[in-house]
Amino acid sequence: RLESRVKGLNIGPGTDITNDMGPLISIEAHSRVSSYLEQGIAQNAELVVDGRDFSVKGHEKGFFIGGCLFDKVTEEMSIYQDEIFGPVLCVVRAKTLDEALALINQHQYGNGGCIFTQDGGTARYFSDQVMVGMVGINVALPVPIATQSFGGWKRSMFGDLYVYGPDAIRFYTRRKTITQKWPTRECADKPKYSFPSD
Repeated sequence: RLESRVKGLNIGPGTDITNDMGPLISIEAHSRVSSYLEQGIAQNAELVVDGRDFSVKGHEKGFFIGGCLFDKVTEEMSIYQDEIFGPVLCVVRAKTLDEALALINQHQYGNGGCIFTQDGGTARYFSDQVMVGMVGINVALPVPIATQSFGGWKRSMFGDLYVYGPDAIRFYTRRKTITQKWPTRECADKPKYSFPSD
């Protein structure tokens, strides 16, 4: 099923709303993704769908790469260890949910993770245990709307705040908390040594 879906991706100019994906942002990005594809092949991952020679008619000099699918990816491979930022899906096989969670949780990056299931308990267990910033339940790309603060964990996060939602404003703000009470005259002279409670 994955193979046919990756092969069926519509890739073309970003101005065409029927396309699933546009070009990469620069020649450097194209070279970087292409390099990872070569590394995956050299490290014996199985390239099931090869999008390296992809081009778009009328945009032959564009930075396009077709959808790529690797199978039998293992933890020591660079395509597993790094964030590629291209149309490359790597399949790492796990026998159990706990084994899959261990793979995700021990990884240096933690942008997002998703699970496809019809069992609510399994979904809840996954979302509680997985160590990533964005969790998808039956959603392939778990990216919420920009009014929410979201982003990755571990090395997938840059800085101390997220770039969307309230955190985007907090980035430019130095917060101050003021706790105050205006006592009545009769209790103004009495010392208070506890946290305000009324």
